[in-house]
Amino acid sequence: MMKGKICLVTGANSGIGYETAKELCIKGFHVIMLCRSAEKAEKAKNEIIKTYPEAKIDQAIADLSSQKQVRKVAKEIISKYPKINVLINNAGAWFSEFGLTEDGIERQFAINHLSPFLLTHLLLPVLQQAEDPRIINISSDSHFHGKIHFDDVNLSKKYHGLRAYAQSKLANVLFTYEFEKRKTDNKLSIHAVQPGLVKTDIGLKHTFSFHGLMWKIRRLVGKSPEKGAATSVYLASAEEVKGISGKYWDNCKIKSASSLADSPVGAARLWDLSMDMCGIKTYFPQ
Repeated sequence: MMKGKICLVTGANSGIGYETAKELCIKGFHVIMLCRSAEKAEKAKNEIIKTYPEAKIDQAIADLSSQKQVRKVAKEIISKYPKINVLINNAGAWFSEFGLTEDGIERQFAINHLSPFLLTHLLLPVLQQAEDPRIINISSDSHFHGKIHFDDVNLSKKYHGLRAYAQSKLANVLFTYEFEKRKTDNKLSIHAVQPGLVKTDIGLKHTFSFHGLMWKIRRLVGKSPEKGAATSVYLASAEEVKGISGKYWDNCKIKSASSLADSPVGAARLWDLSMDMCGIKTYFPQ
C-alpha cells in the first residue's frame, strides 16, 4: 500500500531519524534521507540496505542551519520529485554554548524551528500533489518548560542550552497549530510528535563535558531510537490517521500540549516573526 509513496526525513542518518527512515523503507516507502553530511548519509543508506535489500533510498544534502542551503536543497528536491507524500521534520540540535548561524540566528532556533518552517513552505507545491499529504514535526515534552522569548529569541542576553531547546520545541508545536489554522488546502495534515526520552547522542555532540555527563546518565532510562520513531512511522503510514490534523501526539495517541502551546496569540505572533526571519511573503501557494 505504501509502495511508490515518497517520504522525506530530515536528520535521517542517526538516532530517531535513522530508525524512522529504516522502518518506512520496510513498509515500502521510497525514502529521501536529508542529511548534513554526504558521507554519513551514504553510511546510513548502506546500513539500511544491508538490513532490507529492497529499500528504495535517495539522499539530499544540506546544512539546515543555513536558509540558503535549505532553499537550494528544496529546489533540488522539487526538480527530482513531482510529488512528496510525507515530510518528516525530524532533524534537531542541542548546543551548550551560544552561537549564531550565518543568518545571525541562534542555532537551536534556526535548526529546530525555522528550518522546518521554511522547508515545509518550500515543499508545499509538491506535497499538494499527493492525495493525502502529511507533515510531521518532531517536538518534545521539553516544550512544557519553554516560552518564546519574543524580545530576544536569540537569547543573546541570557543563553542556556536547555532554555533554547525548550523554546525551539514549543515553537514546533505552535507552528503545527498555527499551520492547521491557516492552511488553504484541507487535504494537508500536520502533526507534532513527542518521541519521548530516547537513547540518542543529541546531548553529547555540542555540549560542555558536564552537560554531556548529565545526558549520559539521563538517557540510561530512555527508550530505544526504534521506539522513539514509532509515532512518526505510525503518523506517516496509518490509514486511520487520514483526516486527523493539527494535534500533538505521544505513543501513537493524541494528548494535550502545554498551556503556552495553546495560546492563539503566541502562535500568530511566532508565525509572523518566523515569516519575517525567513523572508517569506506568502506562506501557502496561491
